[in-house]
Amino acid sequence: MATARIARIARKTSETDIAVEVNLDGTGVYAVSTGIGFLDHMIEQFSRHSLIDIACKINGDLHIDQHHTTEDSAIAIGQAIAEALGDKAGIGRYGMAYSPMDETLARVTLDISGRPWLVWNAAFSQPRLGEMDTELFQHWFHSIAHAVGITLHVELLYGENNHHIIEGIFKGFARAMRAAIERDARKAGAIPSTKGQLGG
Repeated sequence: MATARIARIARKTSETDIAVEVNLDGTGVYAVSTGIGFLDHMIEQFSRHSLIDIACKINGDLHIDQHHTTEDSAIAIGQAIAEALGDKAGIGRYGMAYSPMDETLARVTLDISGRPWLVWNAAFSQPRLGEMDTELFQHWFHSIAHAVGITLHVELLYGENNHHIIEGIFKGFARAMRAAIERDARKAGAIPSTKGQLGG
């Protein structure tokens, strides 16, 4: 029987107090409370469509701004995913998803390579969605890519509605991650690299 891929992260700084738990082999169950409603909604979308169970509770310095809470949510979730992946034996490693949402089409491609990188080709026409600054979305993806160790390419192929754009991106990321973290029985537990390890 395969080992359960579950991890918990507790992270407390002068800016945020975070508790995160992930189950990579879940069903997309979530309990998310960051204090930023729109960020909650996006992390919930990520959980539901990746099938990664996510519990995430954050108390952050929102009286200052949303930056630290947004960044640290991605770092903590990413660290938990990385810990749950362990040596990454047997995973698919690569994932790609086209994500349509009404007039919008996003494409997300990734490699859980251990070499973090973000290519971001998306833009927004308004500064906020709900109470969340749209400039923070790119930073969230940068932070989670570095925490997990993902080479991540996010592209908005076309779209007009800002809500559709970011929701399409999060859902595409979720579907790509689902493919990349799934165990491939044909790999028989092998590290998916000719080097014998991922990263470096």
